[in-house]
Amino acid sequence: MFFETIPWQSALVGVAVTLALIVLNEISRRSKWAAICCFIVLPIILTIFVWPTTAAEGTTVGSWFAWVKVYSCLAGVIGFMAIRYIKGAVNNKYLLFFPAFILGFNIFEAVMREFQTSGFNGMHDSMLIIGGQWNILNAIAGILNIVTICGWAGIYISKNKSQDMMWPDMLWFWIIAYDLWNFAYVYNCVPDHSFYAGMCLLLSCTIPAFFIKKGAWLQHRASTLGFWMMFVMTFPSFVDTSAYAVKSSHNTDAMWLISIISIAFNLGVFVYQFAKIRKFKLSPLKDEIHTDLKVYQDVAAVNN
Repeated sequence: MFFETIPWQSALVGVAVTLALIVLNEISRRSKWAAICCFIVLPIILTIFVWPTTAAEGTTVGSWFAWVKVYSCLAGVIGFMAIRYIKGAVNNKYLLFFPAFILGFNIFEAVMREFQTSGFNGMHDSMLIIGGQWNILNAIAGILNIVTICGWAGIYISKNKSQDMMWPDMLWFWIIAYDLWNFAYVYNCVPDHSFYAGMCLLLSCTIPAFFIKKGAWLQHRASTLGFWMMFVMTFPSFVDTSAYAVKSSHNTDAMWLISIISIAFNLGVFVYQFAKIRKFKLSPLKDEIHTDLKVYQDVAAVNN
């Protein structure tokens, strides 16, 4: 329904891409110098010598959005590194707002793109785009996803060697709401990239958040997205014309389905959090919302 036929080779490569992103994330997570090389040195080299050619206007990654996305993502990774590695940074309440801000900004970029895409019908950025009301629906889901970002005041740095940026109030239901919204966004707006940039990329940060290092989802998300954006800006043909490319079915029923699921789940998270804030008289700008939940307590207990 969502994609054209997926050959076994492409399915296997999809698994390989997911695993490679998880491994690269683990390497950069555990080594400060590896992170500096990957997210500061490498992007400078690529910006000067590679991307002006590979991500030029007319390619599927030559739009303003792709360029803004890669640098805003890298800004997030570098900002998180500063919070993790600069002594005392995590104690600055203004710096603690940065993760929430950069996350919200990245979602907002996509929301604006979704509104814009709703009026498209035809070839845009060398890709077939079919816009419609499903874009509006999912854009609203993205706004709800921004509104339900909470608990950044409780961000802290783990005491283990990797010094992870822990956000215990960012729990599984918000992560799933984000994943559903983001997959719908990619499927609606960058359809022929959605197998890798949607499904595989989201799995590469959600799996570590659930099974490897709980509580560090945003750190996983920023790093895996940074690696992916650098890769696709360098090798756009991989997702466009290679033997492993997976094309969208461009099925409007699929666009409606994923967008409806996205807004339904995000609306559910919004209603749940709003009711909780009202019941316990909490401030979403100051308080952690989910300290009463066992999943929150488990993360805080293990990583403090």
